[in-house]
Amino acid sequence: MLKRLMKRADEEQGFTLIELMVVVLIIGILIAIALPTFLGARERAQNRAAQSDLRNTLVAAKTLYTDNSSYATATNVGLLAVEPSLAYTNDTVVTSTQGVSVLLNATLAASPTTWSAARMSASGTCYWIKDVASGPGTRYGSTTLAADCTGTDALGAAALAFP
Repeated sequence: MLKRLMKRADEEQGFTLIELMVVVLIIGILIAIALPTFLGARERAQNRAAQSDLRNTLVAAKTLYTDNSSYATATNVGLLAVEPSLAYTNDTVVTSTQGVSVLLNATLAASPTTWSAARMSASGTCYWIKDVASGPGTRYGSTTLAADCTGTDALGAAALAFP
C-alpha cells in the first residue's frame, strides 16, 4: 500500500508555469472585454435614473397645476406633498445626485403656466425639464456643466427630447 501511495505522489506533478500564465492571460482578456461594457451600462443607468426623477417631478407638478390652474404651488414644498420620495431644492445647483432643483415660486409668479426643474446625474450630466402649460408643452435638455444645473437654467432648455 505504501508503494502505491509513493507511486501516485510521483505521478502528480501539478501545473506548469506556462499553463498558469495562459489562465491568467485568458482571465485578463475577459476582464478587458467585460469592464467597459459594465461601466457603460452603469453610466446609462445613472442617466436614466436622473431622467426618471425629472419625469416623476413633472407628474407631481402637473398634479398641482391641475388642482390650481397654476404652477405657483409647484415649488419644493408643494412637490414634496405630492411626491415625497424625491428631494427638492429651490433653484440652487444640486451637488447631490439625489435632489431635483425646482424654479423658485417668486419667479413663477410672473408666469404661472411655466415650470422647470433640473437634476444632476451621478455620471456628471445635468438634465433639465421645462413645461409650458399654455404653449409648446414639455421640453427637455441636458448639459455636462454642473454650474448650470438649476431650475432657472432649465427654463432655457431648448432641446425637444433627452439625448
